[in-house]
Amino acid sequence: MFRLGRTDTIRSASNASASFVKSFDDPSKQNLEKLDLMEKAVKAHRSYTNMAISGQAIDRHLLGLKLQAAEEKLSVPAIFRDPAYAKALHYHLSTSQVPSKTDCVMCFGPVVPDGYGFCYNPMEDHINFAVSSFNSCKETDAGDLAGAVEEALLDLRRLLEQTPRSKL
Repeated sequence: MFRLGRTDTIRSASNASASFVKSFDDPSKQNLEKLDLMEKAVKAHRSYTNMAISGQAIDRHLLGLKLQAAEEKLSVPAIFRDPAYAKALHYHLSTSQVPSKTDCVMCFGPVVPDGYGFCYNPMEDHINFAVSSFNSCKETDAGDLAGAVEEALLDLRRLLEQTPRSKL
């Protein structure tokens, strides 16, 4: 564990999160099934987060291997020349919680020209968001993404309010 927090990337995409998101567009899925899928997605995210904060994620290990090869003047290992590796490091969506106890908005920019920067700060009764993208990129629109996230959060609220679960 690192004294002041994790140093690795928490990758939020998982099979569990994909299944949950897809369930919202599937009229055959009942609300209880959607909630079960959400719970599985949250558990998968927590599991990966715990791996990242305990040094068991992949990004920093791969970076270390690449930097060691460069330092020792060795050829770059094949994995770093693979198109899949480049794709995995092209963060179309770079997110981060920037916690603050005050009601302020913080923001950072996207890390790739065709990406988004997405900063959030959960408060007791609301969540502050700041979304950014480059105006020079025709494929991205921070306002559209912010609106879609707001709509998705309202969908989640409705799902949770309409689907009471027993508390055993």
